Amino acid sequence: MNETQIESTEATFAQFPFEPELHQALIEAGFKTPTPVQLKAIPLILDKKDVAGLAQTGTGKTGAFLLPIIQRILSSINNTNPEMAFDSWGKRNFCLILVPTRELADQIDENIIKFACGKLTSAVVIGGKDYDEQIQKIQSGVDFIVATPGRLIDLYKEKKVDLSFVKACIFDEADRMFDMGFKEDMVYLLQRVPSDRQLLMFSATMNFDVLNVAYEFGSEPVEINIDKDQPKAENVEDEILHLSTSEKPMFLLSLIKKYNPDQAIIFSNFKRNIPKIEKFLRDNEIKCLGISSSLNQNQRQRVMNQFKEGEVKVLVATDVAARGLDIQGVDLVINFELPDDAENYVHRIGRTGRAGSKGKAFSLASEKDVEALSRIEDYLTNKVTIGWMESEDLVLEFKPFDNHYDPTGEFTKFRQNTRDKNYKKFDANKDGANRNKKDFKSDSKKYSRPNDNSRSEGDKPASKDFNKNKFKSSRNENSTNMKNQNITKAHQGSIGKSYEGKKAFSDKKNNSTYKDQKSSSNQRSDRYKDFKTRKRVTTEKVSLLQKLKNIFFQNK
Repeated sequence: MNETQIESTEATFAQFPFEPELHQALIEAGFKTPTPVQLKAIPLILDKKDVAGLAQTGTGKTGAFLLPIIQRILSSINNTNPEMAFDSWGKRNFCLILVPTRELADQIDENIIKFACGKLTSAVVIGGKDYDEQIQKIQSGVDFIVATPGRLIDLYKEKKVDLSFVKACIFDEADRMFDMGFKEDMVYLLQRVPSDRQLLMFSATMNFDVLNVAYEFGSEPVEINIDKDQPKAENVEDEILHLSTSEKPMFLLSLIKKYNPDQAIIFSNFKRNIPKIEKFLRDNEIKCLGISSSLNQNQRQRVMNQFKEGEVKVLVATDVAARGLDIQGVDLVINFELPDDAENYVHRIGRTGRAGSKGKAFSLASEKDVEALSRIEDYLTNKVTIGWMESEDLVLEFKPFDNHYDPTGEFTKFRQNTRDKNYKKFDANKDGANRNKKDFKSDSKKYSRPNDNSRSEGDKPASKDFNKNKFKSSRNENSTNMKNQNITKAHQGSIGKSYEGKKAFSDKKNNSTYKDQKSSSNQRSDRYKDFKTRKRVTTEKVSLLQKLKNIFFQNK
């Protein structure tokens, strides 16, 4: 936590009623001037109010809740400032800080160690680290538990953590936890902490669901909005470069070469792209490291430490590194793809321009990023500046981007498994279709008409140049012979049992029916003709009578 230091002649940390050791820790860390969100949040938290803080990235939100909570615990331990101390603070009491990512948990733990002056202890409860070590530390007694929801719930269900001793519950990057599917976990935990706990929620973006959960549990937080009409930080200049997907590697390399950043973060939406981008940059003599959920916790921590200590200049990351991480010296951020969530755009570019410094952010937008760009501009309520690069700044000679690179074989294996499953489904469907087709053929043979294969070799045409008339006559002869054979069989056997007899009987029946139908049709036709004749005669009679009537009346 390196707080943004805004120049001001009025406000300093000395104006807050902190314990002497906390003041000394701030001086040693070089912090003198509080940020706007700290100026508003610290007095409210010291006054035991619930707070929902909304402020831009890089404006010191972590210090806004951590410093006053440390002060309240110190007041409880030292028996000073009872008006801001926790009621009945005991050895088993602690403050719970929930975060969405492991990296953010480690960062907050570092800040607790920095400002607690060795008087307070903390435990990091996250996945990927030694289970027994976390349990042992908690049972020894801690003042802070910094946790991700999943691991904390596991420990609670095993009765390794007693949530009834929670004095304050803090959600850092609360909206991100909702986006990651932790809403039910947050509700689960809030149902098990005391109702009189202090509830604090902080984020760069806040949605209605987060506040609604707070209201559901009896909290009425004081809302703090710092520059709510300006979602992104003022110190960041962000631009978008319109190009094709195939041009992204060239422009990525060109931006890094042109600006030569002290430290840069490249964000990608997909963890499968991280090793590809990492290999591309290394092939072109740019030292970098990649971080994503594919790495275990120790590997991720080692990567972050190397980047923070300046061993590498470029970090290639998914949104794991987009939230809450405060890394000094990052002066360039590049989005290899635009994030689907517009709020993540604000968090990504907020990794630069921190602590009052200037930063640049570029987004490489292709035809696949059109919808994401529209959502981002709607969220920002303004158009993102369109940038360009001069031809002399473009790196035209470089080693190509290997789009099929997969060092661990994880994604290749995944694609192969998916392909195998699809093939198995296709083969099963194909076998079923073949079986049905085979059964249909076997059944149809029982009732099929004799085909050309039943003829003798002499009946079949010898070549294409055969006499058509001769072939027709031979077919007629064959059909006549077959009919005679069928009639003979019908007389020899039982008509009701043999197929041929049934056919002959059916033909006979059909013929008789046809004759009856024909005779009835003829009768109807004859009646119709008689009707027309009678109608014509009647019409002629009426016409003749009318003429006679007219003549009669004229003579009269």
